[in-house]
Amino acid sequence: MTIKVLSFDQALKKAESYGKRHLLLGNGFSIACKPDIFAYGSLFEEAKKTMSKELAAIFAAMGTQDFEEVIRALQHAAVIVSVYRPKFVTTKKMLLTDAEKLKTDLIQAVAGRHPARPNDISDERYAACRQFLSHFVGQGAGGKIYTMNYDLLLYWALMHEEEDVLARIALSHDDGFRKDQDDFDAPYVEWQGEGAAHGQNIHYLHGALHLFDAGYHLEKYTWVNTGKALVDQANDALKKDLFPVFVAEGDSNSKLTKIQHSAYLHHNFKSFAGVCQTKSKDGTALFIYGHSFAKNDAHVLNMIGYGKISHLFVSLYGDPDSKANKAIRSNVEKVAALRPKVYPVLKVDFFDAASAKVWG
Repeated sequence: MTIKVLSFDQALKKAESYGKRHLLLGNGFSIACKPDIFAYGSLFEEAKKTMSKELAAIFAAMGTQDFEEVIRALQHAAVIVSVYRPKFVTTKKMLLTDAEKLKTDLIQAVAGRHPARPNDISDERYAACRQFLSHFVGQGAGGKIYTMNYDLLLYWALMHEEEDVLARIALSHDDGFRKDQDDFDAPYVEWQGEGAAHGQNIHYLHGALHLFDAGYHLEKYTWVNTGKALVDQANDALKKDLFPVFVAEGDSNSKLTKIQHSAYLHHNFKSFAGVCQTKSKDGTALFIYGHSFAKNDAHVLNMIGYGKISHLFVSLYGDPDSKANKAIRSNVEKVAALRPKVYPVLKVDFFDAASAKVWG
């Protein structure tokens, strides 16, 4: 059955009656910018192409696609072997060598699927993206942006200001990170946790490649403080045994498990849950751009159905009756059907992704 697909402007007009307007981004946001690299398969599948049979078997045996989990396991195994079998020097060396090899595999997979530097994207494309984002976090917009992507495109777009002051697109954004109070010259900023939660309106639901777990705090490496390419930053961090905090692989349950074991990820997850559950006087509109509503993200999407969001606006790219778009529409219907009968029915509209001109 053919449906009516709104333009992005028509969707915005329809959402004007609601008190709040938020945005949730999927991988289509990145594909729209760089389809040649972001349309690839999973990061794990990319890395697996150069992975030894032994390493691939370890991932399978552990039932995970989490690089950090396997690297830590190899490092711990090397320590344990040296205790139980001190003479197994070769085995210990193999374990540690494979741990380092995995770090290299991860870096190469990331580098192959991401622009190296912010200036690899033109000013015109950034301006178009910032115009799109301004409908949610522009001056006075009061919305929040949630992304399930772990790449840096959203971060780069938010940080990129137009050189012409008169043409500057004002955005009000806060990801909760601040300067290290003990080291203002550090090449990173720290997540301030609950202390900065009240103002945070940018949330990486699955982490990001520039966020690193330093044990007692979470560090965000910033381009302006280092000038280093993404691959170089990741390489430096991994040499110090700092791992990027992101959830890129696995089914919904495995993603949720990782989220609940990270204070930062759990905070962002709770924030989205709060948006979904808050009943405001004038209602809430949620725009979803570039997501297929696949079941491996059910831990996020189902909260929309179970919650109190008033109106859902979902992007479709191309023919609304294509096989892919019919699958999206069906998945959206399943989420909407989760709405408890005691809450108002979830209104759903679809809008044309191309009309949003996210990257120009």
